[in-house]
Amino acid sequence: MRKLSLLVIITLIFNTVAAVGAAAESTGFQILKEKFIEGGWAFMSTVLVCLILGLAFAIERIITLNLASTNVDKLMSKIDGCLAKNDLNCATEVCRSTPGPTASILFEGLKHAPSGPEAVEKAIVSFGSVQMALLEKGLVWISLFISIAPMLGFMGTVIGMIQAFDTIEAVGDISPKIVAGGIKVALLTTVFGLITAIILQIFYNYIVAKIDSIVVKMEEASITLLDLMFKHNIFSK
Repeated sequence: MRKLSLLVIITLIFNTVAAVGAAAESTGFQILKEKFIEGGWAFMSTVLVCLILGLAFAIERIITLNLASTNVDKLMSKIDGCLAKNDLNCATEVCRSTPGPTASILFEGLKHAPSGPEAVEKAIVSFGSVQMALLEKGLVWISLFISIAPMLGFMGTVIGMIQAFDTIEAVGDISPKIVAGGIKVALLTTVFGLITAIILQIFYNYIVAKIDSIVVKMEEASITLLDLMFKHNIFSK
C-alpha cells in the first residue's frame, strides 16, 4: 500500500509540474525553465529526479503523520471515564477504535494491565520503539536526496569546468567568449542542486518537528495512563 501511495504521489507531482508548465506564462517561470534547459539534461535530469522523489516521500510522510495525529485530551478523557467505572474492556475498545500511534501504545499498555504496572510500562516502552520506527520511515530517503542533489550539481559544475578548459586547450585561446558559455552551464547545475536541497530540507525539518510533536504526546499519554490506572486502583483488582 505504501509503494502504491508513493506511485500515486509521484504521478500527481508529474501531472502538477506538467500543468504548471503548460499554464504558466510568467517571465519568472520561463526564465527558470530556460536556465534549466541551458544546464544540460545530463545532470539536470538527475537533480530533477531527486526533487520529484524527495517530494514524493515528503508528501507521503506529511499525509501519514497528519492522519496519525490524535486528539490526546479527548482520548484520555474517554479512557478515564471507562477506568472510573472499572471497565478495562471499555478502555481497551476505545483505544482499539481510535487511529494513530498514541492509541496503539495505550492499547498495548491496557492489554497488560492484569500483569501489573511493570508489565504495562514495559509494553508501552517496547511498542513505543516500534511506533517510532514507523513514524520515521522514509526520512532516510529524504535525507539522501538532500545530500545527493547538491553533490550532483557540484559534479556537473566540475565536469563543465573540465570541458571549458578542454575548449581552451583545443582553441589555444583564453578569450572569455570561448569559455563563458561552458562555465555558465557548469554553474547552473550547482544552482539547481542547491535549490532542490533547500526545498527538501524545509519539508524534512517540518516532518521531524511533526514527529517530535507526536512523540511528546505519546509520552504524555503513557504517563497519564499509568496515573489513571493507579488513581482508579486498576492494579489492585
